[in-house]
Amino acid sequence: MIKILSIEATRAVEAAADAAGLSFDLMMENAGLAVARRVVDVLKKLPDPNDSRVTVLVGAGKNGSDGLVAARLIAQNSPAQVRAYLLKKRPDDDAHQQAARDAGIFVADAEDDQRFRVLHNMIASANVVVDALFGIGVQLPLRDDATKLLRAANAAINGSEREQENLEGEIIQPTRPETVIARTRPYVIAVDCPSGLNCDTGAFDKNALSADETVTFVAVKPGLLTFPGAEHVGELTIATIAIPESTDGLKDEAHFYVDVAYARDLLPARSNNSHKYSYGKVLVVGGSINYAGAAGMSAKAAYRTGVGLVTVGAPAPVTAILAAHLLEATWVLLPHDMGVLASAAAPMIRDEAAKVDAMLLGPGINREKPTHDLMVELFTDKAKPSGKSSIGFINAKQDDSSANDALLMPPLVIDADGLNILSDIEDWWTRLPANTILTPHAGEFGRLAKLEREIVERDRWTVALEKAAAWNCIVLLKGAHTLIAAPDGRLAALPFKTSALATAGTGDVLSGLIVGFLAQKVNPFDAAVLGGYIHGLAGLEAGRHVGSDRAVIAGDVLNAIPAALAALSA
Repeated sequence: MIKILSIEATRAVEAAADAAGLSFDLMMENAGLAVARRVVDVLKKLPDPNDSRVTVLVGAGKNGSDGLVAARLIAQNSPAQVRAYLLKKRPDDDAHQQAARDAGIFVADAEDDQRFRVLHNMIASANVVVDALFGIGVQLPLRDDATKLLRAANAAINGSEREQENLEGEIIQPTRPETVIARTRPYVIAVDCPSGLNCDTGAFDKNALSADETVTFVAVKPGLLTFPGAEHVGELTIATIAIPESTDGLKDEAHFYVDVAYARDLLPARSNNSHKYSYGKVLVVGGSINYAGAAGMSAKAAYRTGVGLVTVGAPAPVTAILAAHLLEATWVLLPHDMGVLASAAAPMIRDEAAKVDAMLLGPGINREKPTHDLMVELFTDKAKPSGKSSIGFINAKQDDSSANDALLMPPLVIDADGLNILSDIEDWWTRLPANTILTPHAGEFGRLAKLEREIVERDRWTVALEKAAAWNCIVLLKGAHTLIAAPDGRLAALPFKTSALATAGTGDVLSGLIVGFLAQKVNPFDAAVLGGYIHGLAGLEAGRHVGSDRAVIAGDVLNAIPAALAALSA
């Protein structure tokens, strides 16, 4: 399990590992080796690896030493020409610098480099730039000398294309959008943390280096997953540098980063000797005439998890629209008022809920008053009596003079306008089954928690954990690096940040995935983690399939679920 640790906690773990016999020198060697392996892998993909160049930017501290170790190992394990550029001169007896020189590495330094001409040439001619300047120890704002060097480095990294254009002139072909001038920008790998990024908060200096890939050590730092800094991390790679999971400060940490191995272990087992009732039954309650497709996408996503049977409870007009497109589902026509669910549907929902293993409430239900009244009916202590109800329309003669206990629900997922209406009910969290899964985006979370959206987005980690405990619910806070928080203090962060999922309907796909796994007896926290992981993987797959994240629609994500499951099961 990949843990998430603050800078201070990471240093404490390293100290504990050193005390237990894994020396700091060996950890540094392991860190340099991890970076070197990633650089060598990148070089192998070049058209001519034998004619390749690597420049390592070396800071004055531990991060710089990691970079020098990486430089030496790259030189020893690849045909690349490796150069090192020092922010500050190191003592002549510095062991890592001497080892790099002994490996044939050219070493330059900023103090002898007027106007950063050497730096510019070393970066502009490189295929790969390794950023080992500051790492997790950076203090913002940056000092003047650091700012000047980073500004020069950025100009060199991003200036190669412009120089090529100036040399060759501009070529415009209006009907051919492909680039006709070769891209010469080097691939940037950050060591532990991009220089200029605060690895606790995600704050990012305007002169900081943006990485194509970050190789971080021991554990993931929260700032690598927090915007604006997360925008500049690139692909995130984690190197444990041989520190055992049993190390003090690491073994009991409840915050973790989900990887493919963790998600794969959560998949429920399948047997050839089985039938549809072996894999659970789902009830999806949702849909309205304005949002007819939402419940259908949730239902189909639930089916794609392998669940045995999905029943959709929706207004009759919605059922008429969806039934021809979702042949596998069974249907319950719920009472409605002008195409939106009405309070008279409550008894039927109770009856259907008693027959299933998990229920999803909310996709596409709208926020009209009839549906608001339905939610109040379901989640208040006084409820109309259960019994036979008219199907598909409001029964005006229904007796409401007596009361029953509130609905005894199966494991429950609440999404979309179900959350928005819920937020209007006083003490709503006291009326839900323990570990109900809530799947809000920042705006929905803000309404539930009575917080401004800006506060939610700024303090995602804190508010998710606090409210999961206060509400006794599983909170899945959607967004780049989606968070899943449990009442017991566990928190999982997902590795996905893609604009492919920033389109209407993808949340309905997500909630359907989660309720499908919930019906297959995956515990609520793990169902939310697994559903979220597959959803993110499907988003990436959809972007690859259609050729552009910009062009992805929710149906593409839905259709990519089988490919995501295949990749996860491989």
